[in-house]
Amino acid sequence: MTSAAGTGSMGIVSIVYIVLIVAFFYFFLIRPQKKEQKQKDALLSTLTIGDSVLTTSGFYGVVIDIADDTVIVEFGNNKNCRIPMQKAAIVQVEKPEDAVAAEDKADDRKSKAKK
Repeated sequence: MTSAAGTGSMGIVSIVYIVLIVAFFYFFLIRPQKKEQKQKDALLSTLTIGDSVLTTSGFYGVVIDIADDTVIVEFGNNKNCRIPMQKAAIVQVEKPEDAVAAEDKADDRKSKAKK
């Protein structure tokens, strides 16, 4: 009688371990990855012409045309260096308004430091 009860409790413990492992993988691996993907999708949906972007290869450029899944990015001061690439290759977007606001903050800090 005791061996049957011991086997039953071992089965419950095994199920609890499996549930804990699945919960761990969900909360520490799957859920953060989905959240990051949603943030990237939101970032790419707000992409407009004239935005400065950073690509996965580490190049900074300016968006000059947007199609469905393709973006044409201009790199450097050379107007002939325009490369079409997928939207998924964009890692970071900086809006022109954000750049102006950052410059204003830097100017304010410099003027306060001089005083």
